[in-house]
Amino acid sequence: MFRFPRYTTRWTRLLTLCLMLAWLPSLGAQAPAGGDVAVVVHPDTSLDDLSVNELRRAVLGDREFWPGGVRITLLVRAPVAHERDVVLKTLCQMTEAQFRQHWIGKLYRADTALAPKIVYSSAMAIDMVNRFPGAIAFIDASLVSNGLKVVKIDGRVPGEKGYALR
Repeated sequence: MFRFPRYTTRWTRLLTLCLMLAWLPSLGAQAPAGGDVAVVVHPDTSLDDLSVNELRRAVLGDREFWPGGVRITLLVRAPVAHERDVVLKTLCQMTEAQFRQHWIGKLYRADTALAPKIVYSSAMAIDMVNRFPGAIAFIDASLVSNGLKVVKIDGRVPGEKGYALR
């Protein structure tokens, strides 16, 4: 355990502690340098392709059900994640504050029954998308494995030229 030397003042200790706490969150928040973001859905979801507009409507809560009547469960990474940044900036064309305000207003007006669920890691997103029928999540394309159902966006998969979520 870290111990301060006896001769340091209380203010020096406090300043050091504050600097350490400010530095620690950045260690876990480092995301991949920026690759494609894959859209994954529950394996039983009956869709293979979405347009950018359809995906935007699902993310903003304007579309609540998939074909077949299954309710959409939106899984969104925590605010520090690269995937969330790509979705907000590229797809929704919003800042973090605008996205939060959008959902607060939507819930306050009772325009939707479910708010997005926050997932704190890609592993958590993958686990939850496999557990909840109708779930949709955004993960780094390099983490896609055989058991995941990746949805094409405008007919393109991650890695193809012209893919929308970069």
